[in-house]
Amino acid sequence: MTASPTLDPAFLQALKTLILDAADKAEPVGGLADDEILFGPESRLQLDSLDALQISMAIQKRYGVRMPDSKETRRALASLANLAQHLTDRLS
Repeated sequence: MTASPTLDPAFLQALKTLILDAADKAEPVGGLADDEILFGPESRLQLDSLDALQISMAIQKRYGVRMPDSKETRRALASLANLAQHLTDRLS
């Protein structure tokens, strides 16, 4: 999924920082693209289920949005753009 033009670049940057901080990862060389895969073998970050839990908890703490359903969480955390759209939809 490509980032929607309506997504605020500052919001995307804040989410990128939140993801990297919560997962205790450094930003990959060349940066992290908005539509880059975050989990799985194709992911440069190689995030795992523990990272997903930590990211979900950080999102709940910062934005007050819970992601209790694992399917929904997997879809939302597929990429930075997916997460931004998920949160934008819930915060609107």
